[in-house]
Amino acid sequence: MLETCKWWIRIPLYIIFLIVGQATATLLGRFYYCEGGNSKWMASFVQSAGFPLLIPLLFYFSPSLKPGVEEDNDSSNDNHSNTFDIIIKKYPSKPKRYTVAFLYIGFGLISTGTNLLYSYGLFYLPVSTYSLLCASQLAFTALFSYSINSQKFTAPIFNSVVLLTLSAALLAINIEHVDWIDKPCDNCFVIGFFCTVFASAAFSFGLSMIQLSFEKELIKGGTFYAVLEMLFYQSLVASFACVVGMFASGEWKTLEGEMKNFKQGPVSYVMALIWIAVSWQVTSVGMVGLVMEVSFLFANLIATLTLPVVPIVAVFVFHDKMDGDMIVALLLSVWGFLSYIYQTYLDEKKTKVHSVVDEGV
Repeated sequence: MLETCKWWIRIPLYIIFLIVGQATATLLGRFYYCEGGNSKWMASFVQSAGFPLLIPLLFYFSPSLKPGVEEDNDSSNDNHSNTFDIIIKKYPSKPKRYTVAFLYIGFGLISTGTNLLYSYGLFYLPVSTYSLLCASQLAFTALFSYSINSQKFTAPIFNSVVLLTLSAALLAINIEHVDWIDKPCDNCFVIGFFCTVFASAAFSFGLSMIQLSFEKELIKGGTFYAVLEMLFYQSLVASFACVVGMFASGEWKTLEGEMKNFKQGPVSYVMALIWIAVSWQVTSVGMVGLVMEVSFLFANLIATLTLPVVPIVAVFVFHDKMDGDMIVALLLSVWGFLSYIYQTYLDEKKTKVHSVVDEGV
């Protein structure tokens, strides 16, 4: 009963982290570009650079630093034994550590590629169009969950995939209706479109592999510490890769001038980057927490809750154009989202029925 209560406390927190963090990070990311920011590697770097914020939480939730359990009664002995078992599982033998290290590096590199593609997408597209294209994550989620995580491809999920594909296609065939305040280049829509779609595919693939790692117990799940540990090392690898990319591309030479020429001033430039980093780290905690506790399908489902929020806010903040095609694409995406919700409801209902039957037996 206590564990169930803790679960119901964690899930809403993860959802809030994910929705608020993602919406804030997306809007701040566009603010960075609109006010004079131009570095794609810097925009990618700040998406993972907030990992030092996890260090205090790692120490606080570390199973090896929990206070000793008294051994005066059988209950305390059992607790001590359970704690010892957790520590042993969290700090496995050398082969297991090598496996975990390999997974962390792999997830970090996938995260690097995803962040870079998203940065290009957000640079070349209005934030409203970018956000709608990000809904294609759900379509890729359904495909990867079916092929990798053995999740059933039901009628509501198929309906959702079709609707989200139509939504993206509607945006793709109406390039001339996209409204830019400062159009970066002649082919910016094509570049931004494919970067965002490929980023959505890579993002969904990464989440699918994370869930598979938890399911196969290659990474020990079930605790908030496991989420923080995975995020920390994944973000560390991604940040290091972004720094290498920044120096290899020569973008680091332009950062000083970029900060001086930022329309809102150097202080606003630094603060924007800091809060983007914080927002993405909060988003990551929420996302991976939901993957561990429920599924990556559900996590991606919750991520699309920001879909109606970001384009509407962008109309007022960045003066993005919201024409008929955009509204239809938005409605199609929301319809696809509701199809996912319906399938989640059916799965939950079926689970409850099976539970009642098992208890009756």
